[in-house]
Amino acid sequence: FSLRSMRLSPDAVMLISYPGELFMRLLKLLILPLIIASLIAGSARLNASMNGRIAVRTLVYFVLTSLCNAILGTILVLLIHPGDPNTKGIIKETSVDREVHILDGILDLGENIFPDNLFQAAFQQAHTVYVPKTVTVQNSTGNESFIGDTIEAVVTTTEVELVRSIQYRSGTNTLGIIFFCLIFGTVLGSMGARAYVVIEFFTTIDEVVMRMVSGVMWLTPIGISSVICGKILSVEDLTLVVQQLGWFIATVALGVFFYQLVIMQLIYFIIVKKNPYKFYWGLIQATLTAFATASTAAALPITFRCMDEKVHIDPRISRFILPIGCSINMDGTALFVAVASFFIAQMSDLHLSLGEIITVCLASTAASFSSASVPSAALVLIFMVLSTIDAPVQDVSFCGVNWIIDRIRTTNNMLGDCYAAAVVEHLSKQQLLSADSEFYQEDHVETSKASYLPTQYNGSTESSAPQSVVVDLQTSVITNAA
Repeated sequence: FSLRSMRLSPDAVMLISYPGELFMRLLKLLILPLIIASLIAGSARLNASMNGRIAVRTLVYFVLTSLCNAILGTILVLLIHPGDPNTKGIIKETSVDREVHILDGILDLGENIFPDNLFQAAFQQAHTVYVPKTVTVQNSTGNESFIGDTIEAVVTTTEVELVRSIQYRSGTNTLGIIFFCLIFGTVLGSMGARAYVVIEFFTTIDEVVMRMVSGVMWLTPIGISSVICGKILSVEDLTLVVQQLGWFIATVALGVFFYQLVIMQLIYFIIVKKNPYKFYWGLIQATLTAFATASTAAALPITFRCMDEKVHIDPRISRFILPIGCSINMDGTALFVAVASFFIAQMSDLHLSLGEIITVCLASTAASFSSASVPSAALVLIFMVLSTIDAPVQDVSFCGVNWIIDRIRTTNNMLGDCYAAAVVEHLSKQQLLSADSEFYQEDHVETSKASYLPTQYNGSTESSAPQSVVVDLQTSVITNAA
């Protein structure tokens, strides 16, 4: 903030934010190999039934917590009432360059989960656009008489209508890659000892990437400071923005921190029955990284490390839940969209019925799950929700404060994933122990078969020495994989 008084040039601001940009690029570089290796290695060590149970528990937790955030945001915005019709004239209007519907977001979610090209999914996402198309329309104007004959008069006009189309935009299709890796890992785990070498391969890749993350973490203080300073300096008139939208920012921040410090801790304490604030403090570095980068995915490498070394969550659970959560679990987004929708309605002096209030809560929850497939999600999701209650959308403008609101709600998204992993691990403790025992029993059986069959089949003492070497290698690989 002290640098703002120096009125630095755009080049100076760019140089200040440049180390932070490099830091974010390093984190994003590690996301794809980390997701692929961790998901395949983690899901391969669990049987198909176990993967299904974890997935169901995770999705139920995500839906309930997102709905809880939407309800919390609704209660706060109705109590505080940050929307003032007098500010309507001074806030800059914003428009969206395409027609949007909440159904499009849900359909885009499914299209990205099931990509038709895995390599394309590494660098492109599918999304819905509405393309203008000229249509010729013939309208009848009635019958006319001409030299004793009756002729129907037809007027041909051209109209422009929007046609729904699926196009691709730049960006990793994380959902599609996650789906493929989960299926690949589950099938790999069902193949027994034949797949141990492949499992060990992906486990080693996971360890290599995590060691690279350890090196990047040394740059965290410089990177985070650079990113935050650059964003603060890039806002032209921060005081005016706070004066105009201060109550809106305060409502979102209050909801996020109340959920983080009270509701989230109660959920952890009631289910896990441990000190929740110790768990919360163990994730502080990942929280700061999520705040600085405004991206749950960019903070994923740091989050993995904190989950492994600070709070000691089973890697099979954290590797399974965190990549999925960073794509579909947007607790903070559900709260933000609910608050923003009511804020706009209040600025327009609209009085919503109980049914419309419930509709906004449910629509905000659904929209938060589709945010991964929506470009410029902050604005577009608000338009989606407002369209469900036919509220005016021409007064939407959060560009001035979007940088800080994004960071506040991203911390909620990231912590929601981590607490989901802790809760699911506790609920799945017996199944995890059973999976461990099955894995070691299968390990012992396959090792016994490998040591017995060659000698029995060959009946030769000359081949026993080299076969024993092979058996030792197999046993070593199996032991390491376990």
